[in-house]
Amino acid sequence: MIARLSDAGEHPFRAVAETADTVAPSDFSFSVREGGGAPVVTRLSASDASFFRLEDSATPMYVSSLQILRKPRNGLSYESLLATIERRLPLIPRYRQKVREVPFGLARPVWVDDRDFDITYHVRRSALPSPGSDAQLHELVARLGSRPLDKTRPLWELYLVEGLAKNRLAIYTKSHQALVNGMSALAIGHVIADRTQKPPEFGEDIWIPSREPDDRRLLIGALGEWIARPTAQAAAVRSAVTDALTNTGQLIDLGRRVADMARTAARGTAPNSPLNTTVSRNRRFTVASASLDEFRTVRARYDCDVNDVVLAVIAGALRNWLLSRGEPVATTTTVRAMAPMSVYSDVEHDSTSPGQAVSEVMPFLVDLPVGEGNAVVRLSQISHAIETHPTAPSLVDARSIVTLSGFAPPTLHAMGIRVATSFSARQFNLLITNAPGAQSQMYVAGTKLLESYAVPPLLHNQVLAIGVTSYNGMLYFGINADRDAMSDVDLLPGLLRESLDELLDAAR
Repeated sequence: MIARLSDAGEHPFRAVAETADTVAPSDFSFSVREGGGAPVVTRLSASDASFFRLEDSATPMYVSSLQILRKPRNGLSYESLLATIERRLPLIPRYRQKVREVPFGLARPVWVDDRDFDITYHVRRSALPSPGSDAQLHELVARLGSRPLDKTRPLWELYLVEGLAKNRLAIYTKSHQALVNGMSALAIGHVIADRTQKPPEFGEDIWIPSREPDDRRLLIGALGEWIARPTAQAAAVRSAVTDALTNTGQLIDLGRRVADMARTAARGTAPNSPLNTTVSRNRRFTVASASLDEFRTVRARYDCDVNDVVLAVIAGALRNWLLSRGEPVATTTTVRAMAPMSVYSDVEHDSTSPGQAVSEVMPFLVDLPVGEGNAVVRLSQISHAIETHPTAPSLVDARSIVTLSGFAPPTLHAMGIRVATSFSARQFNLLITNAPGAQSQMYVAGTKLLESYAVPPLLHNQVLAIGVTSYNGMLYFGINADRDAMSDVDLLPGLLRESLDELLDAAR
């Protein structure tokens, strides 16, 4: 995802907290009145309902991240982390809600408060046999990522992993994709990070869960929606027409979006690739990292974008991976990646600011030229493809949809995944998300955040997904793969390094 940073307001979380329960245009809410109370039940959006219902055990729709922390002299206690998370829960109300199905499937499921919410069930402790290696941590992440979430509870888990070598700790988070939409619902890894070692003050949280409606009331709400929908849809159409007539810019933007979607769909199915085969329930996870300055060196030499260099490095690594397997690689061989683009307001960013203003995330299919043997030519082809993409210029001035504070990459990765899943997995070979983070030191519960890796989900018949996160002068590659189909995924970190070195050598 391509991004530019911007400064946000003094209290950017405030707007998020105030709008967190706002019903999106695709949602439906109804009041359940009993005993004088009027709790509001919000129906899952169509996309969230599809994430919830259509996933299978081999490809669960989980948004995950792995964060490496410097262990403080006095340690980071489970109780301190628990308190930090508990103070931030008002910012992410969905994390105290569960999904309730409507009887007979008459309507989409609804979000209801979990009256038995137990934070200690969701925030867990794990430990490696000290001194735990990075390989052991990655194996743990792969196992945890393969376990299903309990759909009778709020759909998330967080693990504090102790025993890691070199005086480090790890935090692994896993949230269902339906929880995070990037507009009114952020990822938990986003809100627990701070820009200062001393966490900001949060007001006292007095949470009183709403009454959970019974089946009868859910049925009444569903029937009411069926009755009200024609009128509601007519009103929505009238509103859309009025807005279009009074705001030419929105009409143009709508036309651009429709054209972009049609253009992307016209690309057809992706090339045949060993990256596309049956996905099992089990995973392998590994990571790579490199200095952001190295990517900037290549960018400056060839007058392109850091995102172009990232994709070229991945293309080079995939080329050598295919060759290592004895796969036929012709000069015209390509691997098609879905690389969603995220754009920020084009203003100077202040790293001390508490927030960042996100515009939007748009789909972008790019054919990685893995058949090209020259690294510079690969970079040139990718840069040209991005530069000539019709949406590239307009994305720079895209409308701001939400103000983000804390550590934005977990939410941005989730937004990219949401965009990718709106297309058939047959249209691309793998998913690559690239989310920009703060270029200054961040903290979790007063503990230094050293590294941050995305753990993107595998999509249908796609055995590899890569999430790239920039943070504090580094780029971190989270590489998630199917355990059976990509038993050699541990080759990729070294191949990424070789591919970057090839570009650096050419640039010097």
